[in-house]
Formats: sequence, C-alpha cells, structure tokens
Amino acid sequence: MTTQHFDGIAGNYDAWYDRPEGRAVFGAELKCIRSLCGCSQGSWLEVGVGTGRFASSLHIRTGVDPSLPMLRIAKGRGVAACAGLGEDLPFPDASFDGILLALSLCFMPHPLRVLRECRRILRPGGNILIGIVPAGSSWGRAYIRKKEAGHPVYASANFFQVSEILSLLEKTGLTLSKAAGTLFWSPEQPAEADPRVEEGIRPDAGFLALLCIKAAGQDTGNFDDRKD
Repeated sequence: MTTQHFDGIAGNYDAWYDRPEGRAVFGAELKCIRSLCGCSQGSWLEVGVGTGRFASSLHIRTGVDPSLPMLRIAKGRGVAACAGLGEDLPFPDASFDGILLALSLCFMPHPLRVLRECRRILRPGGNILIGIVPAGSSWGRAYIRKKEAGHPVYASANFFQVSEILSLLEKTGLTLSKAAGTLFWSPEQPAEADPRVEEGIRPDAGFLALLCIKAAGQDTGNFDDRKD
C-alpha cells in the first residue's frame, strides 16, 4: 500500500462507512471479527489501520499506516497511530500480543513480507487476525469489477482466493486456529437486518475472518527468508 493511493481519498473513504451500505457492511464485518476474539486482550496493533474504525471499535490502541491523512482521522478516534509500511514495521521483536489486518492485506504489494513482519513483532502464543474479502465471493467479484473500472479505492487492490491466504499462512509459520464468515447477501441485495456470522471457512461468505496463532517457542528466523 502506498501513501499516494489513499492520501487524496481519505475523507471520502471514511465517509462511505456512514452511509447505509457502509454501516451494514461494517457492522457485519465487526460482528464477525468479534466472534473470534471479542474485544482485544493485551497489547494489540492494527496494521493498515486506515481511519481507525476497526481499531477504535475493538479497543485496539495502536495502529500503523503509510497514509498521513488516514492517520489523522484515526488519531481523532483515539488510536495512537504512526506512519509505517506493513513490510517494514517500526517495532521491535515480540512487541504485541495480537495483530489485526482488517481488509488491508489486499492493498499491500508484498503480503508474505507483511505477514512475516507481523509474526516477527508478535509474542509467542500471540494471535494474528486477518479479515479478507475472498476473490471468489460475490463481494470479491464485485470489487474486482470496480478495480478493473479504475475505482479510486480498489484500483490497487489484489483480492485473494482463500487457498492463497492459507498458503501464505503456511509459508509464514502461522497456524490457523478459528475462522468465521459473514456478508451472506450479495452487493445487489438488501443487507440482512441482523447479519449472520457462521463458523468456519464458508465459500459463500463475502467476508472471512481468520484467527492465527504464533506457536510458543518458534524462532522468527526459521521463516524469515525475505522471499515472496
């Protein structure tokens, strides 16, 4: 993710979440994330914190993002946000009990490097929670069409198949613990008044949350070969 991509659209990006569609989608995604971890316990970081909506709702106090306009909005929500790239996180080893990547991994040019960096700064036994829009879902297909049409948000996004994310986790040395899905309506349908959240990796889910664990006793160097 580059600073230039979101710098000019930070306000419009954030305002979408206050519209009816944005409120419905965010509410479902937040409910799904909470089904796996509740409110964050211990010291958590959101990588790709954006404007801080997820972090502030989940009581995550620290965030990192390359876009200064996005960070200013996040700070207004009480998030101690700093500038930085997911591929080169400005934190020492074993700094956090948990890391959230909510819809940000698809905007990062080197996702494997990002996950390795997240693993590096995670304490043994800590959690990484990843939220994605699967490429094969109705929502993923809709966003890919928007990307191809040059949409200002999705133009630089690369949406993943679930199998690709699982492969990245394996290469990073992270163990999938739990998963849950939501957005069981399509973008063309009315939102569910009480959005369903289903356990497991559901192929019909427009949003998936994956909770991963860094096993105690693992050495960061075993997986840190810097190759994508």
